[in-house]
Amino acid sequence: MMKVFGLAGWSGSGKTSLIIRLLPELNRLGFAVSTIKHAHHRFDVDKPGKDSWHHREAGATEVLISSHNRWALMHENKDEGEACLGDLIARLSPVDLVLVEGFKTEPHDKLEIHRTELGKPLLQPEDANIVAVATDASLGQLSVPCLDLNDTDAVIRFILTHCQLAEQAA
Repeated sequence: MMKVFGLAGWSGSGKTSLIIRLLPELNRLGFAVSTIKHAHHRFDVDKPGKDSWHHREAGATEVLISSHNRWALMHENKDEGEACLGDLIARLSPVDLVLVEGFKTEPHDKLEIHRTELGKPLLQPEDANIVAVATDASLGQLSVPCLDLNDTDAVIRFILTHCQLAEQAA
């Protein structure tokens, strides 16, 4: 069964930067990891004028593009609205760990990424799914573990232990 663990925080807190640091280390430890990123803005991976774009514009619900390097599936939500995290996870191939960036309102265990310089409040007191906070400053006493945001090894140890994967590390 795939373990799911999220990174939540305000925009600019460093969620993506942390994931980029975590991935090579988790791979080095022998873990297969996939990621799901929530996009807050309208985004498109397709470009006007490309064949795949023409397929979607003509009404295809899904367009799968494949080459010898990779394949990508684009699904038009049309009238169904945004997919929930569970539906997206179900579409993934089996891996050891799925790291989720964003989706802070979804009910999965999360590490809050907090930078005091942003001047934003902690999400943790209000979100019961936040199981720890990784920060670049001292926050005083919290009801969850507080990790050094710059200590990648400590963050990995926490995630692996929390997800009951620590014993599988190479």
